[in-house]
Amino acid sequence: MGEVDMSNKVEVTAPMASADAARETKFHTRGVQVFYGEKQALFDVDLDIYENEVTALIGPSGCGKSTYLRTLNRMNDTIDICRVKGKIELDGTDVYSDKIDVVHLRARVGMVFQKPNPFPKSIYENIAYGPRIHGIATGKEEIDQIVEESLIKASLWEEVKDRLDEPGTGLSGGQQQRLCIARAIAVQPEVILMDEPCSALDPIATARIEELIDELRDNFTIVIVTHSMQQAARVSQRTAFFHLGDLVEVGETGKIFTTPQDQRTQDYITGRFG
Repeated sequence: MGEVDMSNKVEVTAPMASADAARETKFHTRGVQVFYGEKQALFDVDLDIYENEVTALIGPSGCGKSTYLRTLNRMNDTIDICRVKGKIELDGTDVYSDKIDVVHLRARVGMVFQKPNPFPKSIYENIAYGPRIHGIATGKEEIDQIVEESLIKASLWEEVKDRLDEPGTGLSGGQQQRLCIARAIAVQPEVILMDEPCSALDPIATARIEELIDELRDNFTIVIVTHSMQQAARVSQRTAFFHLGDLVEVGETGKIFTTPQDQRTQDYITGRFG
């Protein structure tokens, strides 16, 4: 393998992953294949997601990153022509088992989408809705506490505490995305999936979300799809590189960006394609 082109070197600033022995596997996926009709989008993906770490999924457009992400909480179920094969286990339980309640699964595995999508409700109701329908909280005092705690964890409380009755859609783009993160947190998930959460945001809002991701890692397992290698380097402990539906390489973020083992990974991170 040739030397990495240092002119395109990505600086890795996220904290290192813990030692393998100390890690708990949250998601264990083996031989994952996804088909949209006759077209195969993922080929035999073997990937573990570790607890309380940020795992970044990188690769060029159409490589299978978001498709893989959506297998973890069965969002692909919403696409009629989609078929998923292989083993996908959350804490040892097959998430595609007939016994799995998909609504409960999506409460455990929350999702934040590319474009902020607050409900057409007040800021308060955006947060309160989930805990109410999932039976996590009933009384107003209990719901008030969840709303406040979720907004604090999403670094939004100080900006909105005096306007909770205003529509969530009236917030700025970055605030709306943090509201969506708060909404996901409110139902007490174990995992948060983020599908390019900063692609529609300006650099300042992006920096706020990245800081937030680092803080949330203490309490949640996070998987983030990103087109930005710089973002992956800043926020993640592990990085998985996808190309043409294959998982090419996965490892500690620092090693993926400085000493990749596969020529395709090296070519991508040094800007030779993508």
